[in-house]
Amino acid sequence: MKRRTKDILLFLLFGLMVGQVYGGEIVGELKQWHTLTLTFEGPTTSEYDTLNPFLSYRLQATFSHGDTKITVPGYFAADGQAAETSARSGNQWHIKFVPNLPGNWEYKVSFRQGKNIAIDDRVDAGQPISFDGDSGSFVVATSDKSGRDFRAKGRLTKGQGHYPVFEGTKEVFVKGGANSPEDLLAYYEFDGTPKKHRYDNHADDYGEGDVTWQKGKGKNLIGSLNYLYSKGINAVYFLTMNVMGDGKNVWPWTEEHERYRFDVSKLAQWELVFSHMDQIGLAQHVITQETENENLLDIGKVGIQRKLYYRELIARFGHHLGLVWNMGEENGITNWSPVGQTEQMREEMINYFRSVEPYGNLLVIHTLPNLKDHERTMTPLLGNRSLDGVSFQIHHPHDAYKVTTEWRQKSADAGQPWVIWIDEIGPAKIGAWSDDRPEQQDTVRKEVIYPNLIGGGAGIEHYFGYKQKHSDLSSEDWKVRDRLWEMTEHAISYFGQLPLQDMQPLELVTNGYCLAKENELYVCYLTDTRDEVVLDLSQAKGKLSVYWFDPITGKSDLKGSVRKVKGGAKVVLGTPPSGYPDQDWLVKIE
Repeated sequence: MKRRTKDILLFLLFGLMVGQVYGGEIVGELKQWHTLTLTFEGPTTSEYDTLNPFLSYRLQATFSHGDTKITVPGYFAADGQAAETSARSGNQWHIKFVPNLPGNWEYKVSFRQGKNIAIDDRVDAGQPISFDGDSGSFVVATSDKSGRDFRAKGRLTKGQGHYPVFEGTKEVFVKGGANSPEDLLAYYEFDGTPKKHRYDNHADDYGEGDVTWQKGKGKNLIGSLNYLYSKGINAVYFLTMNVMGDGKNVWPWTEEHERYRFDVSKLAQWELVFSHMDQIGLAQHVITQETENENLLDIGKVGIQRKLYYRELIARFGHHLGLVWNMGEENGITNWSPVGQTEQMREEMINYFRSVEPYGNLLVIHTLPNLKDHERTMTPLLGNRSLDGVSFQIHHPHDAYKVTTEWRQKSADAGQPWVIWIDEIGPAKIGAWSDDRPEQQDTVRKEVIYPNLIGGGAGIEHYFGYKQKHSDLSSEDWKVRDRLWEMTEHAISYFGQLPLQDMQPLELVTNGYCLAKENELYVCYLTDTRDEVVLDLSQAKGKLSVYWFDPITGKSDLKGSVRKVKGGAKVVLGTPPSGYPDQDWLVKIE
């Protein structure tokens, strides 16, 4: 009797040490491509607890469906409602998971405690605690979503060639995005955030029933994203950390100079916004650092700080379907930034991130602007199996076609075809102008948007020059570039309907560029039609039809002076249906 009492007392003492043990609960719709949250009651702790809940605990679960196994990290969620309560403490622990297949799934949970265990990849590191070993199963149905909602398409992943594709539908993703403001998340209604951006001019774009937090916060930011969606834009670029950078107003931690403890409520509010972006079809282009702070974590190396930062980002946001991880803005050493990451640091960073990212989300890196910078940064990465593509910055707009075609070919030759994006258009003080300078926007269209796409690139983003009123840091209103978004939507919609994975850039046409699947389909971008346009159809057979597309209005299948051409020789394409003599045109021959 005395022994049994002693055992009970020891059990109770152990229970007080590790927290109460309960089975996990699954929250969310049990459907393919929908986010499920496994919630557990575990140790009660806080952001500032002596035993750091972000570093001294490791929560993860392995999900199995036949031969498919996905191990996903979890995280400390305070009271489980931190977006609403701003809680810093609690006993809720979450794992977010998105099933990529319908049918029966099983899971098993690992929850362990130990020194720096969060970044320890040894399976048996530390000690099992609380609900470690919890397991279960659930059945997933197919999604009922449609349209631009990413849950209707599946995860955005690297295709076999130079284009991202949605894992479910195999649809090619051609990007047309907003690159500014880069400090989008410096929004005045996020917890623990400097009160900078308000986006007041987008208040009316908020939709009844759209997500908010804490009795209506977030409407302006959600409205601004709704506006981009309404214009057909499909991606947004933003930093998750700019400490010591340009803005100095975005970070995931509890304090600006903290590196080991995370602001749970702020990140929960970010999660609400990212989920809304998935639902309206806006890809999240997540920039994990910038050139000014690429040595902030572990002096640029892969150490405790960097590993923990990546783990928290992946655990909390890696489940999102339209997600592009960018390893750093303007990455690399240059004459004006001699303290950047080295070649070895860059490669180790990329490879480590890929090793812990469970879903196969797109992984890219952003470059410095000059062609020599591209060579210095990207050449050593050719053939790297962890890197899916390049987010290029260019100083001169007219370099877009050269950069796109050159690095498309280099990456293919190295055995790892890259997605080629032009994501920052120079000169840096100008970028893409607002609608009061339509002639400058026309230059962007003629020299960047269409040259990238016709050169086999996968799209662009519009950066706002730092000397502009609505700049890369000060912009509050995306509506001042309404015309630019419309022209961009025309381009990505047109190219998104082409069999891009079967096409390649070829030098076949005068006064322009050509993307072709020879003997079947030729799409030519003509910068000027005042002179006779000749297309080499020597490799084609039979008769082909000729259709014109207006990049300014978006009108397609227009008929010019020549309706039919015959393969086997060089042919004259004639004149477009209307427009100014020096206007650019697309012409499709099929």
